[in-house]
Amino acid sequence: MLRLFTLLVAAGLVLACLTSWLLDSYDTTWHPKRSLEAPEGEQSQRKSEPPLPGGELENIFWFVQVSDIHISRFHDPKRVPDFERFCTHTIIEVIKPALVLVTGDLTDAKTENKVGSLQHEVEWQAYHNILKRSRVLEHTKWIDIRGNHDAFNIISLDSVNNYYRKYSATQKVGSFHYVHSTPFGNYSFICADATLSPGPKRPYNFFGILNQSQMDTLATFREESYNSNQTVWFGHYTTSTIISPFPGVRALMSSAVVYLCGHLHTLGGMMPVLHSRHPGGMLELELGDWMDNRRYRVLAFDHDLLSFSDLTFEDWPVVVITNPKDAQYLHPGVEPVGRIHSSTHIRMLVFSAAPITAVYVSVDGQTLGKAVSVGGPLYVLPWDPSLYTTGLHTIRVKVEDSAGRSKVREQHFTLQEDLTPSFGFLQSFILLTDHYILARIAFVAAVLLNVGALVAFRFKRVPSARGATQRRHGLFSQACISLQLISKINIFYYTLLLFNLCTALGPWFIGEVIDGHTGACFAFGVFVDGHFLEGSLTYVVGVIQLVFFNMPLTCYLCWSLHQRCHGCSFRSHFCRPGCRWRTLVVHLAMLLLLIWQAYSCYFLLETYGSLAFFLSPVRTWALAMGLFLVYKAWRGSAPDFADNKSDTKL
Repeated sequence: MLRLFTLLVAAGLVLACLTSWLLDSYDTTWHPKRSLEAPEGEQSQRKSEPPLPGGELENIFWFVQVSDIHISRFHDPKRVPDFERFCTHTIIEVIKPALVLVTGDLTDAKTENKVGSLQHEVEWQAYHNILKRSRVLEHTKWIDIRGNHDAFNIISLDSVNNYYRKYSATQKVGSFHYVHSTPFGNYSFICADATLSPGPKRPYNFFGILNQSQMDTLATFREESYNSNQTVWFGHYTTSTIISPFPGVRALMSSAVVYLCGHLHTLGGMMPVLHSRHPGGMLELELGDWMDNRRYRVLAFDHDLLSFSDLTFEDWPVVVITNPKDAQYLHPGVEPVGRIHSSTHIRMLVFSAAPITAVYVSVDGQTLGKAVSVGGPLYVLPWDPSLYTTGLHTIRVKVEDSAGRSKVREQHFTLQEDLTPSFGFLQSFILLTDHYILARIAFVAAVLLNVGALVAFRFKRVPSARGATQRRHGLFSQACISLQLISKINIFYYTLLLFNLCTALGPWFIGEVIDGHTGACFAFGVFVDGHFLEGSLTYVVGVIQLVFFNMPLTCYLCWSLHQRCHGCSFRSHFCRPGCRWRTLVVHLAMLLLLIWQAYSCYFLLETYGSLAFFLSPVRTWALAMGLFLVYKAWRGSAPDFADNKSDTKL
């Protein structure tokens, strides 16, 4: 009893330490000591020096981000006309931004059944025609970059199938540095292009990769950006889905105010907001997709303070409160937050398809009055910041337009630099974790568990029939006996051992990773056309394979042999009293897993062709092997317990 109590206490302490470490690792509250600040005196002076936010239309510009458009020749016919209206009406007529960032996945590049992947020129032509017909390039700076879908099935950047170089507005392949010049300073926009080259078919380019040469180029851009007022990094992939050499892409971005990206599509609606803060203070803002959700973002630099609103297409009016800035998104390390304390006016950008009729402002429930337009979309209202020097406060803006629509925007603000609210743990976990490392650890652990159990029980003595009968009622004992049985029978042991080793080390398939180019897929990466693409999603797929086929198959065979050992046949074990439904559930579960494995073979055929289908030890061969072992378990001779036998043949 004392030993059990000691074990529970030790487990509790370990769990408490792990929980504390996790909470600290994903604590996104602003910590000045973590930031890369200038010396204290210099930083303090910059934070509150003029110009200060006042009642004039000055020291402000705004821009738009849209991501994951996925123009498709097969699906959602409204996607193209909606995006064209977005360009002609929302961008050109209403918002009129200084620039537009399109952060990847311009086209869908999938086959009609959504299984295969292929660059369709008609999709790129549709995108190009939207830009041409809307004449949006004549009204704003349009920066469009590649996403993983735009790199599907492309052997090289010079390939004729790389339609991005022909039909996009930017046509720049790779990372680049754009400087936006204004009368009040320069603003750097650095693109981090982590798309794969060569670009395999889906799904093995879900993670992006930056090699050392690309990291050196980005480091050069970072040095150049030090002369700018503020720096914005942008790309398609979230930082959690980018593989990069030490010190990592996050370290390169650490001096920026924000990293803008897309790619995750709100995780199927489960995470409509994916924002977080890096340990150094930089914000990472993932934007929901245009494809299904028609999302876009309006951002503004007002006196070098970044504000934004995530919006839905044609949901008017639009409000972006620029002063005071939302407390959760403050970055005191690089933003002059002292200007908020010294400002004279509340400032906000207001847009609508119809004329604005009224803008009401209140703070902490107290009405301050109606804001007035001072030119363009900027509305201002005098205020006294000294009334709000401590604590967290709420500003509420209600906008009405002549079409009878209204919109309310609320956000918290603070004049205390050490009072920035934290982001949610789940958001931070998704954006700040290197998921390929977690997948790699999980894959290795699953392989060791599966192989280790087989090998360990191979050399463990099989219990006698009498001993097995005495312990047959214990679930753990039955599991051990079953594992000993399967490990002692050569045909099962060697087949399962080789299968698991092949999953860990051998090729999963050999086929056309890119049309016309044969490659091989392993857990640790993909070889194609003399290039090696480091493993990332492969580990995730490997974990799924182990958990949903390799391990269940082993467990099912153990259970089947255990039934045979007690004199049951495939038909007779259904007739055992009280076991019929439980037995049926076990068989149905295994049938479903076999069907899942068969579907994975179909997916392989549709994605990588017939060669991959026939040369796939982990998919097609594994399905045949599984069926064969199930047949042998039920139709072969029944195994017997033996005290001294080291192995048994079936």
